[in-house]
Amino acid sequence: MRKSYKLDEIDCANCARKLEDAINKLEGVQKATVNFMTQKLTLTADDASFDDVFERVVKLAADIEPDCEILR
Repeated sequence: MRKSYKLDEIDCANCARKLEDAINKLEGVQKATVNFMTQKLTLTADDASFDDVFERVVKLAADIEPDCEILR
C-alpha cells in the first residue's frame, strides 16, 4: 500500500532528507520519500502492517523533527 501525507513545518531540504533516510531504515517500510518542495511524505508498506508502520513513522518524525507534523 502506498499513501501520501502532508507535512506541516518541515524547515529545510536537509531536514527532509534526514527524515527520509531515517524512515527508510524502519522495519516494515518498503519505501519512503520526503519532498521538501511539496511538503509531502509518500510511504509504501505492506497492507497488513501499514497502520503499525505509520504509527512508528509518526513517532520517529517527532523525535527527529519536533516541529514537523504528519497530517492525515
